[in-house]
Amino acid sequence: MSLSFIGNLANWGDRPALVFPGQRIVTYRELSERVARQALAFSGPRALVSIEAELCEHAIVAYLAALKAGHAVAMQAPRSGAIGSWVEAFAPDYAFRRIDARWRTEHLRQHGEVLHPELAMMLSTSGSTGCGKAVRLSKTNVSTNAASIACYLGLTADDRGCLILPLHYSYGLSVLNSHLAVGASLYVPGGSILDGGFLDGLAASGCTNLSGVPYSYELLEKVGFRERRFPNLRFMTVAGGRLGPDVIRLYNEQLRAQGGAFFAMYGQTEATARIAYVPPTTLAGNEDRIGVAIPGGSLVLENENGEPIDRDGVAGELVYRGPNVMMGYATTRDDLCRGTELTELRTGDLATRHPDGLFQIVGRMKRISKIAGLRIAHDVLEVALDRRGIAAAVVGDDASLHVFYCGGGDAEEVRRFLAQASGLTLAHLKATPLAEMPRLASGKIDYNALNMAARQAAASGAGDAGGIEELFAQVFYPMRVKRTDSFLSLGGDSLRFVQLSLGLEKVLGAAPDAWETLSIAQLSVQERQETTTRRIGTDLVIRALAILLVVLHHETLWPIPGGSAAMVVLAGFSLARFQMGPLLAGDGLAILRPLAQILVPYYLIVAAFALAWGEVPWASVFLVGNVGLATPEARQMVPYLYWFIEAYCQMMLVFVGLFAIPPLRRFVSARPFVAGMTLLVFALAARLALPLLWPIGNRQIFTLPWIFYLAVIGWCAAVAEEARQRLILLVAGTGAFLFFGLYEGVWIGTKIKYLLQIAVLAVLLYRPRIAIPRWVAELILPLSAAGFHIYILHRFVPELLILPLQSALPAAVFAVLSIVGGIALGMLAWRGQRAVLKKMAEWQQREVRPLRSLVIGALRFPLRPL
Repeated sequence: MSLSFIGNLANWGDRPALVFPGQRIVTYRELSERVARQALAFSGPRALVSIEAELCEHAIVAYLAALKAGHAVAMQAPRSGAIGSWVEAFAPDYAFRRIDARWRTEHLRQHGEVLHPELAMMLSTSGSTGCGKAVRLSKTNVSTNAASIACYLGLTADDRGCLILPLHYSYGLSVLNSHLAVGASLYVPGGSILDGGFLDGLAASGCTNLSGVPYSYELLEKVGFRERRFPNLRFMTVAGGRLGPDVIRLYNEQLRAQGGAFFAMYGQTEATARIAYVPPTTLAGNEDRIGVAIPGGSLVLENENGEPIDRDGVAGELVYRGPNVMMGYATTRDDLCRGTELTELRTGDLATRHPDGLFQIVGRMKRISKIAGLRIAHDVLEVALDRRGIAAAVVGDDASLHVFYCGGGDAEEVRRFLAQASGLTLAHLKATPLAEMPRLASGKIDYNALNMAARQAAASGAGDAGGIEELFAQVFYPMRVKRTDSFLSLGGDSLRFVQLSLGLEKVLGAAPDAWETLSIAQLSVQERQETTTRRIGTDLVIRALAILLVVLHHETLWPIPGGSAAMVVLAGFSLARFQMGPLLAGDGLAILRPLAQILVPYYLIVAAFALAWGEVPWASVFLVGNVGLATPEARQMVPYLYWFIEAYCQMMLVFVGLFAIPPLRRFVSARPFVAGMTLLVFALAARLALPLLWPIGNRQIFTLPWIFYLAVIGWCAAVAEEARQRLILLVAGTGAFLFFGLYEGVWIGTKIKYLLQIAVLAVLLYRPRIAIPRWVAELILPLSAAGFHIYILHRFVPELLILPLQSALPAAVFAVLSIVGGIALGMLAWRGQRAVLKKMAEWQQREVRPLRSLVIGALRFPLRPL
């Protein structure tokens, strides 16, 4: 099948083909003539042409000319740091690129091997640039996908698209191809959305459509796109990543009010760009769906055995079939001789089908991250590192990657190599050396443990860039940056915009208005002005205030309880936020193992009471002192104060038990918020039924059924991603707290306790981070980390250590000493435990691991008797 739309360019005559700022126009007749002239520069036997795919008319002409001349085209990212390794792998015959500010055609070499006649294009798989892996696309792939896109978008020769997406990116190339296929025109602004005249140029150009990736919509919001009217704009599209349902809803409603349409789409480079779309007439209420297959294609779901799933609502791997499925992958020049090897594309995405026929992505089957539209295959990066002699495991999400590696080597060198291999910035990458990889009983790498370590490192802010200059240096590596440079002057793109926005929030507390235009020197001035503040998670602030409230309440008996309840909410919040990976993997030990840091000081206290009493408080030994089977008066358990430790451990066991059930894990993986709210219904039912089924009087407030719903509310707060979910949870939580506080509560302290939880929930949902004075942050962070130790030790101060002073001191002074001393004792114990654990880790690495390696080596290679 030929690429007829390229051969037919002249048929559209003097209609506009390309439009540039200032209304400079290249007609189809002119474009056809320029393509024909450039094709002469590529004369000769069928070859591979590498094109530096800058978003300009020169690259567009060269792309069309190479295809017209019958060659295969490889679109390369402009000024890519990984181009050298790509050239070494695929050895292109021609290169069209900018040299000394001029575009030139280079005849590099002529190979004897024949490229497959159907091969039209090579595009780097997102995230494998520099790892020598590319997608092979046929003429049929390109032409049918362009026709299909034009069909469902309803493109005609009267349309004009705004081309702002890179041409080395399959989405951007599909916008170009689909418009040229129907004789439509393209406006090429040639700059950033953030440029001052972008919106004016868009309005003046008469564009009828605009296509972007999620970050494009972030930029459109920054420049006030929705505050302007564009009378010719009849539709917009989004693909290349997940755009939040709330944002889709905003643009869909605005376009519909103006008689336009919004297309939410889904695709992969391996499908030549497009796989599915949501018909605009069904988009309202389905903003989280990917829709139906494009014309000419089909979507099916398959289980792990490769069997089709016919029932709605059952998750399986999304499989696409259609004429736009790639020929296959290529890793060397020899692969370009091979023909079509695939008839279907296994996307690696986990999806469900709804009764209305719309598909929805619910997870990933493969170890893949999608960052700013780049699909980063973790396995590919591990192979690239292995080729350099580095044994590594790569984990990550759609925000960043974290590589854990063995065998020595500098972490910064590993990060720099990954930046070149993945196409990401240094700010997206973290590297941590390990003495050895954590492994499962099968010997396979324990990726769940590494994922948890990566999430905890990210949550703690480990590895954050030190300042403005360092941040720019990491984000724009390997470019050299000067203090006079700005985001715009350096040619910032989607990857860098998102990462710099996040980095500036951490360094400055908030990204300043129009920061894209400010130089590094100007931003550094603001950095010095902002050094007195620091942004931290509000959950850390709540945790610190909660433990202070506990200590204050226990000493003064003022009616201000609620600290313990807030700590239970935070327990569920932290479990969902930091340990979801092990839970979904059914790895209960990974959840229970951290309890040792709490149980060691707890059991030391139990042992102290046993020695003092001469009796073993058996109920506390078995962590059941809170269930009403024993009393401290009978010396069967330690004082009631320690109910929280027992209930917390019981709570972790319940979560581990629940997630040991595979169907529940799949349910949570597919619909975490719905699963959390379902569990909340059962938890509230248990809370209401407890007084009827378990009549133990006031001691019921220490039991797990009494507090478990608080942890579930915290869990739901962590997984509530959409505005609608947050609102539902806030309403449900507020209703529960008002009922328990105002209807059931008979003491003023009870009412205060539950009303306080409404504030805790609202802050977790709507204010995840807060800027506070740096000196306050330096007090809050260790206080938050030492919360458990303060909880279990603070009463030793007034009831043991300073008890002889009680009669000699005024009550207020004694209370202050008790509060301050209790906090100090807990902090001291926490720091002491940290020091001991650090020493143990150092000793283990120095002494135990070499011995372990020796033993393992002996087991692997046993001596044979002579």
